[in-house]
Amino acid sequence: MTVRLTLISPATSEALREVRFDDDGPLDPAGIARAEAVAPSVAPASRAYTSPSERCRRTAEALGLRAEPARELAACDMGSWRGRTLAAVAASEEPAVAAWLSDPSAAPHGGESLRDLRHRVAAWLDALGTTSGPVTAVAEPDVLRAAVLHALAAPDSTSWRLDVRPLSAVHLTGRAGRWNVRVGEQLGTP
Repeated sequence: MTVRLTLISPATSEALREVRFDDDGPLDPAGIARAEAVAPSVAPASRAYTSPSERCRRTAEALGLRAEPARELAACDMGSWRGRTLAAVAASEEPAVAAWLSDPSAAPHGGESLRDLRHRVAAWLDALGTTSGPVTAVAEPDVLRAAVLHALAAPDSTSWRLDVRPLSAVHLTGRAGRWNVRVGEQLGTP
């Protein structure tokens, strides 16, 4: 049995442009328009999922997907940093930000560590890998990074080295507990 998973990052939002920790804000009009424009490039899938955030749900709708929310695909819980910009947090909590950026098991904000996020996403991927067929999921950028790290069995610390652009796709093919990765496809490009 082989599962073919396409993970798609959400369209642009004010939070993404401002480098603000997830606050479940809406997509901006340009993000919605772009998602609708690239919708024809999204291959049909027998199953579709979405992070529970508004921006992922709305991106899935704009792409024409009838996606089921999956709690396992939620963004990393950023605790007391939620809704704040990285610059503001770094200015007021510099040692905490330094710890968070250097230690994947750190959660100085009182939320979830990147390591915990990776374990949550890995469990979802591994359960999905016991099925077959095409699957599409619209998920937060940190979820896409966690999925790639798991698929490659890469160290948690490499999460910061993966950039995920809005409306880009990561393709994972899984079979017998092994994943292959194809990264970096910008939706709507040939």
